Amino acid sequence: MRTAIAILSLPLLVACQSPNPYQAQSLPTPPAPPEAAQVFDRSAYPAPPRDYGRYRNWSWQGGQLPAGSAWAGSELLAESLGSGLDQHGLRPAPAGQPGDLQVSASLNLERRLRQYYDDYGAYYGHGRHWDGYGAWGSVPLVRTYEEEVAVVHVQFFDGRDGQPVWSGSGEARSGGSQSERADALRAAVKAALRGYPPY
Repeated sequence: MRTAIAILSLPLLVACQSPNPYQAQSLPTPPAPPEAAQVFDRSAYPAPPRDYGRYRNWSWQGGQLPAGSAWAGSELLAESLGSGLDQHGLRPAPAGQPGDLQVSASLNLERRLRQYYDDYGAYYGHGRHWDGYGAWGSVPLVRTYEEEVAVVHVQFFDGRDGQPVWSGSGEARSGGSQSERADALRAAVKAALRGYPPY
């Protein structure tokens, strides 16, 4: 038996020792064109990380308050956003000076469909302490509601070069009275600024 295995494995060993028909070849790298020494390709390198710690104050982009709507005026939106920025350590720029950040915001009312799931169940049977018989069943009930929400979009731009720095949006269920609207607007602004500064 061992002799048969040794005889069968002999051609395999001989086949493994045959020369490799593929030869490694490489061509030399062509020289760089002469203009490559004068041109710097910024797209070949990642952008440097932005230092959000240097943004300490802000002003409205273009010196204009954000546009309000019939639901909430421009002043209310500006006040809510200013309060939210203050909670993130950003102060208004001194009068007449551009801020480190230029802030733009918009307010929209949108409709959302919300679905709520309820499981209604019942037990039918006879007996106590598991010595009887019965059955348990449940039926999922899906309810769909349409509600109106206030959506706040916020954008930050660098005060020096005007490049977009960050953007966020948040929403809250719109209320009926003026105080409920103000509360909803503050909640939407808080949600919009939740991700600033990015880590």
